Amino acid sequence: MNRINPIPLLQDLPRSDLPTNEPLVLASGSPRRAQLLTAAGYSFSVQVASEEAECGMCSRETAPQLVARYAYRKAADVVLKVECGLILAADTVASCLGQILGKPRDAEHAESMLRMLSGRKHDVYTGICLWSAKQKKCLVEVVRTELEMSPLSEAMLESYLDSMMWEGKAGAFGYQDGNDWLKVVHGGSESNVVGLPMERLAELLENFSEIAETVNIDTNYLSSDTNPSR
Repeated sequence: MNRINPIPLLQDLPRSDLPTNEPLVLASGSPRRAQLLTAAGYSFSVQVASEEAECGMCSRETAPQLVARYAYRKAADVVLKVECGLILAADTVASCLGQILGKPRDAEHAESMLRMLSGRKHDVYTGICLWSAKQKKCLVEVVRTELEMSPLSEAMLESYLDSMMWEGKAGAFGYQDGNDWLKVVHGGSESNVVGLPMERLAELLENFSEIAETVNIDTNYLSSDTNPSR
């Protein structure tokens, strides 16, 4: 498989000061999100949300609605575990032909996703939730990036599946892996495809005090009917 040099995703990333005097807490075990935050110069700790925060899907839910709800639920789960902290939670999926593509279960699932995406444009959505445990204020936002995947030959597909680089990645691909068969169109956020739109995150942190809303955790927030946008 042809490769290009790794995309310089970790260079010149935007950064904003935190809006509260609380420490930043990443509610995710994703090494890619942690790498992006570190490269941008943020200091943070990691408190992984429970698996239950990503359970339940409404059949009528769109990809933007799903990632918004999951990001909210992850943040709500972690805010109950910390006394003080600015919680940052995120969730990322791909969407193609009306289907939501999360992380593949196995190689066969990854192959079916890649065959669907091959030669097509598709979207990647990341939901972000910032939640101040001290101020009891939060915001939820979704960022979309449009991608185009070149047609994959059988040899290209087999090589990527054998590499195992698809594991744990929405849509069964890693944009940051430097594949020359993936490109962002219309000037979208590359870091969003990796799992955290750093440009928008900096803006949300800068304007958190003005746009975040006071919120109390709904005891039923784990329900798939919960609307994080209120």
